[in-house]
Amino acid sequence: MVSEELMLLHTNDIHSHLENWPKVRHFIQSQQNQARRQGHQTFVFDIGDAIDRQHALTEATLGQANVKLMNEIGYTAATVGNNEMLGLDHEALNHLYDEANYPILVSNILDASTHQRPEWADDYKIVTTKAGQKIALFGLTAPFERTLPLLGWEPVDIDVTLERLLPELQAQADTIILLSHLGLPTDRDLADRYPALDLIMGAHTHHVLPDGEWHGDTLVAAAGRYGSHVGTVQMTLENGKMTSAHAKAWPTETMPELPEDAEEKEHYAKLGNQKLTQRVIADMPTIYSRKLTDEHRLIDLGLTSLQNFYEADVAVLSSGMFLTDLPAGPVTQKNLHDCLPHAVHPMLTKLTGHELQRLLLEIQKNRNFLLSYQVKGMGFRGHQAFGEMVWAGLAQDADGNWWVNHRPLDPYQTYTIAGLDHYLFIPFFPTIEIAGINQMNYDVLLREVVAATLTKKFN
Repeated sequence: MVSEELMLLHTNDIHSHLENWPKVRHFIQSQQNQARRQGHQTFVFDIGDAIDRQHALTEATLGQANVKLMNEIGYTAATVGNNEMLGLDHEALNHLYDEANYPILVSNILDASTHQRPEWADDYKIVTTKAGQKIALFGLTAPFERTLPLLGWEPVDIDVTLERLLPELQAQADTIILLSHLGLPTDRDLADRYPALDLIMGAHTHHVLPDGEWHGDTLVAAAGRYGSHVGTVQMTLENGKMTSAHAKAWPTETMPELPEDAEEKEHYAKLGNQKLTQRVIADMPTIYSRKLTDEHRLIDLGLTSLQNFYEADVAVLSSGMFLTDLPAGPVTQKNLHDCLPHAVHPMLTKLTGHELQRLLLEIQKNRNFLLSYQVKGMGFRGHQAFGEMVWAGLAQDADGNWWVNHRPLDPYQTYTIAGLDHYLFIPFFPTIEIAGINQMNYDVLLREVVAATLTKKFN
């Protein structure tokens, strides 16, 4: 009988929280060394959303600096998350892994132009242990049908993918491992419905499973977010089959910190900020302020940027989207990144005048709540209240009547509204989703739209 003890380590949803990276790396390397001394083979996996453009170094290198850091560990394989798939345009993602020393596994994404797997991805990987036992590895990522095609990617149904792939994997290996950036509810469902899956290492919903979960003979593991945990799975293989496995999520805060770690973390931020600071986008004549009561309001530049981008009738932005002022004098990519670090995209919405009035009522109804509402997720990055919704091209007179570009709002006319995909995804303005004809542009971020306006206006 062939029997082996394996140590599997996994990270997920780091989101460029490089302040935890030294500890994560030390822990993985320590576990690798310990397993090696015990004669156990190790494998290391990342389950997606390793990058996030809220970090200056990720923004400056479009994620390639993150890949170089991951190369130091030598991952066995990784899959992609929605941040890789949607946070970079098609061309940037095509080159993200040019220098990676590990394979990217994703089985449910095709290039929309070729209907083939992207060149940077493999369908699956078969690894052979020292004793000759075979393990099949494959990855699945969240198949966002609404947004992935906007960047030239074609998501494939998860069940269709599994029904295609599992027979092929079962013919080549006795143990099958899924790297899943699908979220814990989906992982649990797949574990119940596909007993051929021996281990699912999960991500996307940022869950921590301290000791994993068993669903029949399938083990589900998950290790939180932002590098808060590192997951391990101690696995026994006998004659190719997983006969036992024990999962654990190890809190990073309990891991030892080396004296040089602080300098390393500071270096990542400093290097990213240096790169962004070198890229001047405008020379501003005066400070533009986040405050709505100031003369030179930053939000007006944002509204003008969106309105011009789409040649829209009106534009709308929430004041909390802007985290800092923009200074007088040279304005760099760092200034704009500090101000707008969000993964939000411009969106054009078409509504009739009657529907626009209903949207305005929704905004009015939610106003007092949203003024202090702490925004989380949906592309927003930072710690700030949603704030006030501010319009360009739309005004209300003393009698409560609405005017669009100095003309009375016509209930039967169709209006174009430049805004953000963020307002579609948050639950406060249902008219946008229910009645709106929405066109999202995922090849550009809000700060890039604003940067183009600043360069044109102030250079």
